[in-house]
Amino acid sequence: MFNYAWPIALVVLSNTLYQICAKSLPTDIHPLASATVTYLVAALSTFVLYHVIVRDGNYLREFGHINWSAFALGVVVVGLEVGMLYAYRVGWPVSAAVVVQSGFLAVSLLLVGALLYHEPITATKVLGVALCLAGLYFLNR
Repeated sequence: MFNYAWPIALVVLSNTLYQICAKSLPTDIHPLASATVTYLVAALSTFVLYHVIVRDGNYLREFGHINWSAFALGVVVVGLEVGMLYAYRVGWPVSAAVVVQSGFLAVSLLLVGALLYHEPITATKVLGVALCLAGLYFLNR
């Protein structure tokens, strides 16, 4: 059970801390300048973690396995980061911004799962999305 649960726990903890940090950024720094520092720290952190976790790691060998998705993921992550920073800048409350985007994300990923990965759209999933959308309605009333 631990092997199954720890990645989600890490995402929840990291996302909680991310939202606190993003909401706490000074308003006099441009979000793109802040993101630059964020990604420099992230690059250094992943470099160190790679060498701590992968004992006989070889970056050049690993880079030989990279395809288009790693580059696209870099651009997408910037979109996520900058989108959240601007959402907070324009006044979204921390208690609503992530919930709203997660509700719409649930709808989007239900469709992506069905169209790209041939995952079934079940009644349970549709009900879950409907509950997410109902929650969004009540959250924003």
